Amino acid sequence: MPIAQPALNPRSDRVATLRRLASRQGRERAGEHLVEGPQAVREVVRFAASRVRDLYVTDDARDRWPEIVREALEHDLYVHETTPEVMDRLSGDAQGVLAVARTHLLGPDDLPGAVQGARLVVVCEQVRDPGNAGTIIRAADAAGADAVVLTAGSVEVHSPKVVRSSAGSLFHLPVVTGVEVGDAVAHLRRAGLTILAADGGGEHDVETSPLLAGPTAWVLGTEAQGLSARARDLADAVVAVPLRGRAESLNVAMAATVCLYASSRAHAAQP
Repeated sequence: MPIAQPALNPRSDRVATLRRLASRQGRERAGEHLVEGPQAVREVVRFAASRVRDLYVTDDARDRWPEIVREALEHDLYVHETTPEVMDRLSGDAQGVLAVARTHLLGPDDLPGAVQGARLVVVCEQVRDPGNAGTIIRAADAAGADAVVLTAGSVEVHSPKVVRSSAGSLFHLPVVTGVEVGDAVAHLRRAGLTILAADGGGEHDVETSPLLAGPTAWVLGTEAQGLSARARDLADAVVAVPLRGRAESLNVAMAATVCLYASSRAHAAQP
């Protein structure tokens, strides 16, 4: 098996360089980020191999997930044998498999192309929790959405927890960042999507509203503060997720999942 130069010393310069990718500053300086764990690494190798610079794998992980190494080598990627000690220095969540990927950022100028012809998009207004952001990206992917938009002030999309929480979906669909909510709505409306704000006080019900039958863009706010008044005012309608039990609310990732699947079902029901 043609493995590249091994990384066996946990105190080597190579390991020190990789450890810097744990910080946002380190990622921005290097233009790279870490992809941790077999699921996320499998997806970046399979769907975005051109972004992968190196793959690091322990003997045990190579035996457990041989298909990851096989596909990496088929893409002519550098695969480095490493030890559990080195892997622990690099990540506590890698399960023996780690990739270094070149950062691929989509910004405001990329939004028109990302939503052209779209039927389902989710806009996250200043969603700062990385677990929620990653889960929304994963839910959007699972529901068949065409793109995810994170407005200015949202979490960094390549932070380790966002990448892990997306379970590889970050590499499946466009994720546009740094867009002002008004600009996002304007582009989505020009692309022919109905703008639906998800809010507990909405006058429409997500389970019954006919508005979901056409191309839709969902706008969701933070868990703590909800949608801004500006986002509500920009929307074509405000739609509520009914709470029938005693729960006070859903977190933003759960609400996004419900809304995205409601639109997906409505689209599938169209002749």
